[in-house]
Amino acid sequence: MMHNLTIAEQIIGLKNRDFSSLELTQHYLDRINDSELNAFISITKEHAINQAKLADSILAKGNATKLTGIPYAHKDIFCTKGIKTSAGSKMLDSFISPYDATLSEKLNSENMVMLGKTNMDEFAMGSSNENPYYGAVKNPWDINRVPGGSSGGSAAAVAARITPFATGTDTGGSIRQPASLCGITGIKPTYGRISRYGMIAYASSLDQAGPMTRTAEDSAIILNAMAGFDERDSTSANKSVPDYTKNLSKSLSGLKIGLPKEYFSEGLDKGVEKVIMKAINDYEAMGAEIIEVSLPNSMNAIPAYYIVAPCECSSNLSRFDGVRYGYRCEDPKDLNDLYMRSRSEGFGDEVKRRIMIGAYALSAGYYDAYYLKAQKVRQLISEDFKKAFKEVDVIMGPVSPTPAFELGSIKDSVSMYLADIYTLSVNLAGLPGMSIPAGFSDSLPVGLQLIGNHWSEELLLNVAHQFQLNTDWHHSSPVD
Repeated sequence: MMHNLTIAEQIIGLKNRDFSSLELTQHYLDRINDSELNAFISITKEHAINQAKLADSILAKGNATKLTGIPYAHKDIFCTKGIKTSAGSKMLDSFISPYDATLSEKLNSENMVMLGKTNMDEFAMGSSNENPYYGAVKNPWDINRVPGGSSGGSAAAVAARITPFATGTDTGGSIRQPASLCGITGIKPTYGRISRYGMIAYASSLDQAGPMTRTAEDSAIILNAMAGFDERDSTSANKSVPDYTKNLSKSLSGLKIGLPKEYFSEGLDKGVEKVIMKAINDYEAMGAEIIEVSLPNSMNAIPAYYIVAPCECSSNLSRFDGVRYGYRCEDPKDLNDLYMRSRSEGFGDEVKRRIMIGAYALSAGYYDAYYLKAQKVRQLISEDFKKAFKEVDVIMGPVSPTPAFELGSIKDSVSMYLADIYTLSVNLAGLPGMSIPAGFSDSLPVGLQLIGNHWSEELLLNVAHQFQLNTDWHHSSPVD
């Protein structure tokens, strides 16, 4: 079936006229229609069919790009001209973007086909995808469990084979954690590698877009199209983009892999640890050298992140006030009532919680005690990584301390925040990170996390691809 083909295989199929983009697109639209995962907020059927017809005409003329005609799903945090962009929130339920995000423009320029916009935790704030205005997303491996968040809709859609790839964003693990819990491949590039212009901001110094696919090879192909400098984004890196597919086949002989001792301590599920250590042994068999490293400040990542991110979110979300665009309360008595009721009715509980934390931490008398101290801890975390990368090429460990947990099983926010313990430090340091399928614990997928030094996406993709050449975990599927 077409949905079991990787992107690399679909590219060949389209080129050889084994099937058309329209046939491929309609196949995925039918699968989305039959899905019960709640992975999509908007299904852009008419738009997708028109794009597929255009792609077929370009393919027929012989002047197609590599990705012409390949369907994809777009996380509903990226602005798409003329199409609803909600960020999973009631606040933006009626917002039709007047422009395209840079990433949307890049994918359009490849003549790809957008199937729709995927469900997500509201404003990307969550680790379970239980926080959207549009209802929880379900994990295709077990519909009673979470797919992870905030890019849970994208991860579930790729895992369920209702899209060949999806875009995601990662502020504290929101690509890697759902990729791990759904058994797919996801990469968060170095901060600044992909433009954030038109990506609705949560925490501006942490947010980064990336691809979510089945394989590392597919991620490399997609990252080639997504990466690059954008003068409209002041945080975009003016740095040349390599061909991420070029060195996928490079041998891992002599590769130095660091295992942080802090990642294998109390709190890590035994089944997850067993899967991770088996994967490490597989790398050793491929010629890699395993070295223990220490990241002593990584355990402070949760308190540092949950000060820095809410502070930035309270600033970014202040624009949603019921005046210019977005949700507006009915019959406000005065301007103050308009502000208060529009924001209290338009935002969900988790978003309001983080806004309040951020506003408090930035308030007079508390800035030095909280925000400034968190930024100092952030620097210490970055220094730990710099020291480790003097000894090793790649750092490996778990993505999540547990496999996917049951919907509604975690009641308090602090316990939910602990699910991000292995991913947050990567964002705080602005490093690239990746999750690849590494096995199963209690019949649920477990991802292996790869962490690289700045701008080492090419190496991470090579390391991931070689693992996937020697294992079959990335071929495992919850559907036929």
